[in-house]
Amino acid sequence: MTRRDLILTMAAAAPRPLPAAPHEWTIAEAARQLRARRISPVELTRSCLERIERLNPKLNAYITVTAETAMEQARQAETEIRAGKWRGPLHGIPIGLKDLIDTAGVKTTCASAIYADRVPTADAEVVRRLKSAGAVLVGKHNMHEFAYGPNSVHSHFGPVRNPWNPERITGGSSGGTAAAVAAGLCYGGIGSDTGGSIRQPAAFCGIAGLKPTYGLVSTRGVIPLAWSQDNLGPMCRTVEDAALMLQVIAGYDPLDTTSVPAPPAHYARELRAAVKSFRIGLPRAIFFENLDKEVAAAVNAAIEELRKLATAPRDVELPGYQALPIVGAEAYAFHQQYLAKSPELYQPMTRQRLEAGAKITTTAYVAARRELDRLRRAVNEVFSTVDILVTPTTPGPPQTIEEGKADIAPTGGVSPSLRNTQRFNTYGLPAISIPCGFTADGMPIGLMIAGPRFAESRVLALAHAYEQASDWRKRRPPGVS
Repeated sequence: MTRRDLILTMAAAAPRPLPAAPHEWTIAEAARQLRARRISPVELTRSCLERIERLNPKLNAYITVTAETAMEQARQAETEIRAGKWRGPLHGIPIGLKDLIDTAGVKTTCASAIYADRVPTADAEVVRRLKSAGAVLVGKHNMHEFAYGPNSVHSHFGPVRNPWNPERITGGSSGGTAAAVAAGLCYGGIGSDTGGSIRQPAAFCGIAGLKPTYGLVSTRGVIPLAWSQDNLGPMCRTVEDAALMLQVIAGYDPLDTTSVPAPPAHYARELRAAVKSFRIGLPRAIFFENLDKEVAAAVNAAIEELRKLATAPRDVELPGYQALPIVGAEAYAFHQQYLAKSPELYQPMTRQRLEAGAKITTTAYVAARRELDRLRRAVNEVFSTVDILVTPTTPGPPQTIEEGKADIAPTGGVSPSLRNTQRFNTYGLPAISIPCGFTADGMPIGLMIAGPRFAESRVLALAHAYEQASDWRKRRPPGVS
């Protein structure tokens, strides 16, 4: 090897320049530093816990902080890494969980008085996989009660506040996870998404949030909202981090009735796949209608950037449908016993929506499930002419906390801020939200990229290409340094 070759090799192996503070690092950056032993999992976790102690009173992102067990896990990770037993990119990384994901010996409340003291005896499958990968679990995130709402204001533990402006909502129902990731209170989190509850909060908090293909990630051990449309997925600062987390949590679970076998994929490795040949589709109907002017401007600018990265976008039409009475019926089926026994323990908004579900007839539900199956097949046709779909994540920016307190979702309908995201739950397709701009008053705006079933690698590759071509991911909320 020549001296020049040696210099080039050393340069390629050297870590990228990093921000001064560890809480600014991405998962990928922190993993490189941990593996190179430039920082320890104990130091990383302690720094994270100190930020939670300082900032959580302001943001209310965590319901439960598992400081003691997190430090135990960090010490174990440090011992393993020092011994050369590195488990992968999540080894020693502080991760948070939405508080509807069961954790053995740790409260799982669903942000409700109903479950205020509930302590599961077993981990959810996704938690088992994270622990197997060596992740450090630092706590359980606040959320919209029982995941049945769009703003994370209606919680037994009080509203979650947006790091970009504490007077604004974070979105819901995975609002605490979005706030925690955006503010550096963990390096990544697991949220749930039944109508947009990963992607809408990700858009409102300026992070990346991925809803995988329905059935790709096991939901065993997770308190359900609606079995036919519930998903778990990663919420992170970057698309690369989302790919790293998805690699750990995805995969068939034979004990989960909603889990489906999927073709093997290497999401992080395929991030840099060539996207020039990707055919982009723009479903104008519904998705682009009645947009806030600043959202429309940011999304249109992002589409112009995508023109440079892939093929020229073309308009497409997705299968149309009326609102299906499925979520309400399935939610009521789960909560019926609690409503009969202790209706007063629910937040008023949650109780109202659950009681509406009791009015859905068996005939209407069966017909709706049949239509759901038809739509999930019919949507495949659009991908005969395009490879990927691009839309705004939300029609507008986040409302204020006070507006959220008064917001009552339409009975049997979809909350306006979930209008775009919910359709991909119906279709069962993978979709990610990434930042694409900011409003004049400094609130993030999200771009949504979706693809066919099990095309997560394709979705992530285009999202990553756009992310690298823009600087939105580099911005941090004010007041949380």
